[in-house]
Amino acid sequence: MKIAMYGSGAAGSVFASYLRSGGAEIALIDRYKEHMDKVRRDGMKFTIHAKNENGEYNDVTKQLTGFETYTDAADCGVVDIVIFMTKATQLEQAIENARPCIGPETVLVSLINGLGNDDELMKKFPAERCVIGSGVIGTALTGPGECVSTPAGGVQMNFGGIARSELSDRACEFMEKCFRAGGCEAYWRKDDIYYYVWKKVIINSAENAVCAALRLKIRFVAEDEFGYQLFSQAIHETAAVARARGVDIDADEFMEKDFKDVMTNMGDYYPSMCQDMLMNKRQTEISVLNGKIVEYGEALGVPTPTNKVLTQIISCIQNNYDNQYKD
Repeated sequence: MKIAMYGSGAAGSVFASYLRSGGAEIALIDRYKEHMDKVRRDGMKFTIHAKNENGEYNDVTKQLTGFETYTDAADCGVVDIVIFMTKATQLEQAIENARPCIGPETVLVSLINGLGNDDELMKKFPAERCVIGSGVIGTALTGPGECVSTPAGGVQMNFGGIARSELSDRACEFMEKCFRAGGCEAYWRKDDIYYYVWKKVIINSAENAVCAALRLKIRFVAEDEFGYQLFSQAIHETAAVARARGVDIDADEFMEKDFKDVMTNMGDYYPSMCQDMLMNKRQTEISVLNGKIVEYGEALGVPTPTNKVLTQIISCIQNNYDNQYKD
């Protein structure tokens, strides 16, 4: 089966590198021409930056070749699976732009952070051809043709069909096999994918927005009593919204296990929203993370004051990059 990775920045390049390591035929599609040219010419320099059993970081780097690369989906041709790794706010347009890759049996996959990606896919295609999921992996694009994965401990990838079908089952089984063969602990969640989507949303809504607002790596926030309070408040609010939508997540258990794993394994990492704001001065995904949690909370009568303030702060900052104080 052939996979097109539509959106091959940091996360898309890392996910594609795991799949390619596992033997998948991969086409990368991204407007970043220099990156596409470099990968096509020399391959992808793929580094996994992970802790060993002694708690020390041990980088493993490989040069992966055999990628097809394109700046326009029209040049790629029809594939079996299209994985979308754009920003969530770009997904609607990305689906339209990717149509030359999509045949009558192509499965559409969103591994994008945030809420509402399932709705965007199902606006255009039947649920039986749609897969959603997410990865718990720090990612960075360090230059054209170079990407770095900083995995959290334990499970690194979850995905599943919105509605089970022969097509979506076949795609999920293939992706699980290739991710695992490539070194990514991935799981096809046959019956409960929304539980895992919401777990990732809880992590992102806390670490991304809080770290971006405070301009700090994860561990510095977690080690500060006030920063940790912000993490905890955002997590408890988001878990309450998830429960109101029928997804049973206990916030205290989540703090004790899942969030602790992130702190342990990704503490020295700037989350993607930090990278967008501090390094690249880009628009963030705040509207589909904390902003969407606030929207859902208001509709369900669940208070979300911390998420609302974080949404307001991040939105104001990204609207005023050019007006910020400069040294």
